[in-house]
Parts: sequence; C-alpha cells; structure tokens
Amino acid sequence: MGEFQEFTEALFGQLSVEIDEEKEIIKLASRAKEDLKGKVEFNNLESIAADVFSTYKNKVEEFLDVKIPENIELKFPELTDLKRLKGEKVFADKESKEFVTELFNAVAKENKTRIAELMQEDTAKYLVYSTYAIQYISKITTTYGDYLDSIIYLNKFILSRYPEIILHKQGEPYDTKFENVNSGYVGAVKMTVVEELIHAAQENLQQVNKNAAIEVNKINEELARIILSLDSETINKLSEYCQLQAVPDDFPFAKKANLFFFLNPDHFLIEQIGPDVMTFTHVEIDPKIGEAIPQLLEIYKKWLVPIQQHHAAFTAMEGMAAFAIENILKDDKDFQNYLTTFMGTDFSSYQVRKSMGKDFTKIVYEKLGTKTFKKMIEVPPNTKELKDPQLYLKKLS
Repeated sequence: MGEFQEFTEALFGQLSVEIDEEKEIIKLASRAKEDLKGKVEFNNLESIAADVFSTYKNKVEEFLDVKIPENIELKFPELTDLKRLKGEKVFADKESKEFVTELFNAVAKENKTRIAELMQEDTAKYLVYSTYAIQYISKITTTYGDYLDSIIYLNKFILSRYPEIILHKQGEPYDTKFENVNSGYVGAVKMTVVEELIHAAQENLQQVNKNAAIEVNKINEELARIILSLDSETINKLSEYCQLQAVPDDFPFAKKANLFFFLNPDHFLIEQIGPDVMTFTHVEIDPKIGEAIPQLLEIYKKWLVPIQQHHAAFTAMEGMAAFAIENILKDDKDFQNYLTTFMGTDFSSYQVRKSMGKDFTKIVYEKLGTKTFKKMIEVPPNTKELKDPQLYLKKLS
C-alpha cells in the first residue's frame, strides 16, 4: 500500500465513529419504523417544514426588521447529498473549489481510490481541505439545517428518523407518549427553519464571512506548498525541534503533513497565543523556526486579518441567530419539548451552548432595539468590538 493510500485509510479512521453512528441510526430507525407500524405515524418532514416556513418567515422579518429574500427554497437532502453539501459550505477560490467538490464527493461515496488520486494530484490542497472533510462530516448527525445561496437545507437523514427512534426507545404504550415526542419533533423543525431564515436575512454578513474564509484558505494553501517544498533535512530538524511524533524515513509525506498541521496558523498561533489571537495585531515566532522557514512570519501576519474578519462575521451571525431564536420561540411549547425530548436539556443550557456572540447582540439590542440587526448586517463588528460592545456602539454613533 502506497503512502497516499495509507493516508486515505487514516482519513476514514478519523471518520469511523461518525460512519458507525450513521449505520446505527439507519438500523435503529428501520427497527423503530417496523415496530410503530399501524400504531402511530409522524407527519412527513416536508409538510411540517413548509407549514413552519410559511408561518415564521414574516415573524422572523418582523423581529429582525430585515427583509428575507423572496426566492428562498427548502430542500431535504439525505446522507450522501448532505456530505456533498458540506463541500459547498467550504469557501475556496474558483481554482480550489473544483478540488473541494471532488474531495467531498469521494468522501461521501467512501471512494478511497479517488481520494488517494486527489492527494497525488494536488497534495497542498488535500492538506488544507481534508481537515474540513473531517470537521464538517463528523458533525452531520448533530446539524439539523444549513443555509447556502438562497436554499434552506433540512437534514432529512436525522430529522425524519429521530422522532421514531426516540419514541421507540421510550417503549409502549406508544399512543400516550406520541404527542410529546411529536411536539418535540415539530419544535426541532421550527428551530431549524427559524435559524436558517435568520441566516438568509444576513446577506452582507454572509458575504464578509465567505470572502474572509476564502482568503484564509488561500494562505493555508500557500503554507502547505512551502512545507511540501522543504528538503528532508530541514523537515527532520524542524520535526525534532518542534517535538513532533517520530515518523519513519520511508514516510516522507507523513512527515511533511505532520509539520503542516503543527505550523498551520489555526493550530500554531492559537496554541502559542490562545484565543486572544483573534484581537492581536502583532505576532512573533520562534527564531529557529523562522530561520528554517523565512516566509512563515509573513504568512502568519497575512493570516491575522482575514481570520479575524471570518471569526467576527461568523460569531455575529451565530449570536444574532441565537438571540432571535430565543426571543421568537421562547414561549413555544413545541420548542420547549424539543429541548427536553430531543436535546435532553432545558432552555438555560441551550442558551449557554449558543452564547457565542449572543451576549454582544443582547447588549446592542438593549441600546438600539430593532435597528440592531440591520446595523450588525450592514456594519459587521470586529473581534475587539465583540469583546467590548461599547466600542461598536461608539463606532455607530
């Protein structure tokens, strides 16, 4: 087995927990469906989502005081299409986009031969974008919805199976427990559709986030190409100096990959500086590493601007969504049932989970009221302002 094939095996090794979970969900859902047949029946996801969409589109517009585009569609991908969709959510320039699409298609089909070919065709791109495949695909069973290019996607793989699995797990008598589980199911769809409607209203923020992410990925590709071009003596010295896991000499690609993942600014700078890197304007590196890779400091400096823009836009988008959902659905019985039945949690722990950016939105809302959302979309906050909302309010005034 060549080194690229081994790397492909390692990729699926990292995804094995997720893939096993997907198989388990299919098995449990099939068993539940069989057992519930003729006793109780849930409405299909498409009709519930269409009802929620028509009821809540105006409510979201009223709360945000922002128009949602008219051409929004609902789509309901199953597992393989969901994995392909995740590739669409990776923002890359035109040249890299094709590679990303191919990679996610191959991962969705578990086509190991094609993945090894892609790795050989453009190793630098593989190093950058395979990390997204692991991050995004390992979250499929916990992500109910996505928004992209005027389409709200609802995770049919999960949302159409969970209600039956949950009710079946609760055991007989199903008819007395059905109402509660069904209400939680409707609550899950409400929350997902409302969240994605909010994202659909955030057009400028979405664009800022996308442009910054493209820039970050271009810089990461540049770093990957530099590391792949280093000679084996430099790689060995640096690996030893950085105390990386020892790799046998007959695995040259693995050595370079380890060094790339270690020096990737996402890992290296955040490890060195901590989360405060998101407000830093200055960065330094170990002189020994700088001697071996003279371009590295410049790359890190270049990376700071777009990563901070990306972090700020994404945090603002998520925080606004969390704050709006909390206000739009706080008295909704189905949403409360979703939190207890599906999430096994209550509203207060849901708030903690979604608090990133929500506190900022709340403080600005207390001052600006309904103008808050339009302002946040038109004039996105930066990372310093997210930490100190008074700076943002001052900027606006």
